Amino acid sequence: MVDEKKGGRISPAAESGTSTVHDAQSRSSDTDAASGHVRRTSTDNEKQPPPQQQNGAGRSGAGNKGDDTANPSGKREIRMHDPAVYAKLGYSFPTWKKWWIITVIFWIQLSMNFNTGVYANGVKLFAEHFSISEQAARVGQAVFLIAYAFGSELWAPWSEELGRKPIMQLSLLLVNIWQLPCALAPNYASIVVGRILGGLSSAGGSVTIGMVADMWEPEDQAIPVLYVVFSSVGGSSIGPLIGPFSEAYLGFRWIFWLQLIFGGFVQALHFLTVPETRSSILLDREAKRLREEEGQDVWGPNELKEKRFTTRGVLTTMGRPFYMLATEPIVLCCSLLSGFSDALIFTFMEGFMLVYEQWGFEAPLTATTFVPIWIGYIIAVISYLYPIRKFDKARRRDPDSITPESRLWWLLFLAPLEGIGLFGFAWTSQGPPTTHWIAPMIFSVLVAIANLGIYYSTIESYGPYSSSASGGNAFMRNGLAGIATMYSTPLFNNLGYQWASSLLGFLAFAVTAPIFLFYWKGEWVRSRSKFAQSLAEDRKENQGGRMEKSHHAPNDTEA
Repeated sequence: MVDEKKGGRISPAAESGTSTVHDAQSRSSDTDAASGHVRRTSTDNEKQPPPQQQNGAGRSGAGNKGDDTANPSGKREIRMHDPAVYAKLGYSFPTWKKWWIITVIFWIQLSMNFNTGVYANGVKLFAEHFSISEQAARVGQAVFLIAYAFGSELWAPWSEELGRKPIMQLSLLLVNIWQLPCALAPNYASIVVGRILGGLSSAGGSVTIGMVADMWEPEDQAIPVLYVVFSSVGGSSIGPLIGPFSEAYLGFRWIFWLQLIFGGFVQALHFLTVPETRSSILLDREAKRLREEEGQDVWGPNELKEKRFTTRGVLTTMGRPFYMLATEPIVLCCSLLSGFSDALIFTFMEGFMLVYEQWGFEAPLTATTFVPIWIGYIIAVISYLYPIRKFDKARRRDPDSITPESRLWWLLFLAPLEGIGLFGFAWTSQGPPTTHWIAPMIFSVLVAIANLGIYYSTIESYGPYSSSASGGNAFMRNGLAGIATMYSTPLFNNLGYQWASSLLGFLAFAVTAPIFLFYWKGEWVRSRSKFAQSLAEDRKENQGGRMEKSHHAPNDTEA
């Protein structure tokens, strides 16, 4: 689950926390204020703040504009647009440092989603050891994914309030701790409880993709977001690559020991090498340093909040992704598309063991059946380099030419591959002597290409919706995948391999059809969104520059 998963193009100004008191209280106010329509006006944004901010647009739209940095409390707030301050933020990190940080995040995301995929290889072992049915043994996988759906929502707001690093460390620590009762479980109920707690403890892509927003300007985020999305979908399929060896040689408890080893490694790597990237936290630190070392009377954005944590504020912050999911048509459309697609893919991969058993594939040889999935993901990543470059050139010529729906252009070609791949897999899975095992593997590649494309493009199309919107995306993907866990194997057993995959193919075409509707009628859909309209007004007001205004759900008041 980039919460995943989070994504899209996120406003550094909003991320900085230098807006109103509301800013750090809301996920959408921090990271949703970006559109991808931003005109690049600096040739070296790693070292210099955007010219618009140098000219005095350092505060948010809710008062105190221009050069007046006075807070209602009478204290002066540190200003992000000061070159000396901007140099302390993640946007000014050297390129090598940014890519090292995001590579560590890549491995963290692999680890989180490895935990979801590797469990399936222990189902038969759990059933034998605890004398339960295989269907009952799948409960541990289902509850983890469903809990993960909620966990990715619950952790992200706190990463924006308290910082990315402490929240990521706490999440990884708890996930690792909950591996112990699973690995040492005296009964299956202990495993189920441990899996629920582990899922709730998983921060997911809503935090990991948020770190892209901390270090790259909106117009430069496409490649880093693609990189993190690759780790998210890849993590779910790396489990079945490694799990069969544990199933064949190590026993069921090693299913959890492997998760603990992987999780412990990435936690140590993150702790030792990744600094804090959250702009509001870095601004607080710089303000404190200026007061202590230089005697300047300046304060950080979080330091100026009289009531930083209240019951109402916490509930508002944590409920915002669900609010947007229920009320914003673009968010709902993209999340449903991505979620149903992921459920189809998850169901499809659950049938691998059944289908390939016909050709004599058993653990650990079943690991090879997932190699085509990775090949498909790699092909999809490479294929996106062209449209990313195409949109970058178009944006430089005319920033207003790139709309949320226009970013779905490449997906128009990739999405149909999902249905084609599922149908092809269905009717090449008869087994020997009718077909060779390589045939369904080839069609698996097509399914994987479409899966990554749908995930990435729906995140990319959010533009300004980023954090809270992609939180809804992660919620749908993990939640629906968890439900799919329970019906996948019975589906293949009851309908037969060909018709089960054919049913998935029919559903794939139905699920991906809205992509074409949204591509051609996206402007009409956005006209029904108050949030999209407010962002369009901001872009017009700022003449394509970085948006400073804080955005909130209706009736969102300071708590």
